[in-house]
Amino acid sequence: MKKKIEDLQERLKAAHLGGGQKRIARQHEQKKLTARERIAYLLDDESFEEMGVLVTHRTTDFGMEDQQFYGDGVVTGYGTINGRLVYVYAQDFTVFGGSLSETHAEKICKVMDLAVKVGAPIIGLNDSGGARIQEGVRSLGGYADIFYRNVQASGVVPQLSAIMGPCAGGAVYSPAITDFILMVEESSYMFVTGPNVVKTVTNETVSSEELGGASTHAVKSGVAHCTSPNDVACLDDLKTLLSYLPQNNTEKPPVRDYTLGDELRSELQDIIPDNPNKPYDMHAVIQGLIDMDSFFEIQKDFAENIITGFARMGGESIGIIANQPLFLAGVLDSDSSRKAARFTRFCDSFNIPLLVLVDVPGFLPGTDQEWSGIIIHGAKLLYALSEATVPRITLITRKAYGGAYDVMNSKHIGADLNFAWPSAEIAVMGAKGASEIIFRKEIKAAADPEAELAEKEAEYAAKFANPYRAAQRGFIDEVILPEQSRRKLIKGFASLRNKKVEQPRRKHGNIPL
Repeated sequence: MKKKIEDLQERLKAAHLGGGQKRIARQHEQKKLTARERIAYLLDDESFEEMGVLVTHRTTDFGMEDQQFYGDGVVTGYGTINGRLVYVYAQDFTVFGGSLSETHAEKICKVMDLAVKVGAPIIGLNDSGGARIQEGVRSLGGYADIFYRNVQASGVVPQLSAIMGPCAGGAVYSPAITDFILMVEESSYMFVTGPNVVKTVTNETVSSEELGGASTHAVKSGVAHCTSPNDVACLDDLKTLLSYLPQNNTEKPPVRDYTLGDELRSELQDIIPDNPNKPYDMHAVIQGLIDMDSFFEIQKDFAENIITGFARMGGESIGIIANQPLFLAGVLDSDSSRKAARFTRFCDSFNIPLLVLVDVPGFLPGTDQEWSGIIIHGAKLLYALSEATVPRITLITRKAYGGAYDVMNSKHIGADLNFAWPSAEIAVMGAKGASEIIFRKEIKAAADPEAELAEKEAEYAAKFANPYRAAQRGFIDEVILPEQSRRKLIKGFASLRNKKVEQPRRKHGNIPL
């Protein structure tokens, strides 16, 4: 008993490392931290309270009764980040490869249950080889217990997953259900079946990094929402992300102190090129609208034709969705629609107002898109925005064509305030394409078809390639100068702060998954 108490004291001492963040920060170049170092760096100094430190596994098969370790491969408990309560678990790869056992799962489930009861975020630091084979179905049942709680907590408290080592097989589905996944470059990976199984079944030779590394999931699959060069940077990103989020779905996001000035931003005047076919970087528009250096981008390397991320406007958290003209001219395709829809639903779940910046020429045409289900994927974004009840403001900077105009938070699907710059073009399609259809006979009969087309194109553009007809109909609330945009948006969000929407009684809708 005395030996057990001494061991326990050593564990608790390690869990309450004084000045832990400064010490660990000095190891910034080190790729891997231990589970306890990760918790010590993530949480405020001396705030961590560990739970289940004496738990050990119950397995007696395969000689396991002689291999007992306190904690059973996962460190669980609660603490604070910048003074705000969070519940956290960190898998310990040094104990059975971080593999999940029955008791390992019970510890994770316990902190998840408490997080939901008290209304605090759940943070999982994943570093596990998967299910503990020696336990058979009990470890599989443990995973299912966690998955169930992920679903029950979804939309109730924020759930953040950091992949800081291997995450394979059934282990990947818990992070997949959570709200955000962060990965560490070159030291973490996620896949349902590993390279050896892939080689056996499909005869493909692929490395763990190629199959499920951070870069793969950031660029190709979109599974990762953020990647970081090392453990410390990943934990810093977790803290930053959490700073934009409320504790739970009954609270509003935290507000930073901010002193309002005249809020005019002259740098916005010259962003839109004179040539309507010339691209520009929507990031420049975002930076001109938000509080200085407050943008935290989500999935920045995936579906780059749309931008999603959190920012602050007048000190308050907002979510931003914006078409990116630098990539595919900002069109909507399957990936960008899914990306924006998922982000919209998160913001709506946690009372984060939405700003939608529009410069979209339409949906991406082609057999690849049609056969990959762009109809369904585009409908996801339409559904998500139509369903959202948080304050929603739209600013059209340039093109808003066709069905994409409707989908990108138009007044018709429930947007609260819709603004447009004088450079906005709101129409069924571009002037050239429309003229070729409407004036087909006149152009064909003309002595100089090219000159006739140019004339008709100019005529169409004068009538429709502007925001004023939409404003006359009330579809646009105001046409504003670019430099006035930030002031208008701050006032707009302030006016919508107490917005309430009564939803029809139903169990839930049926989003086109």
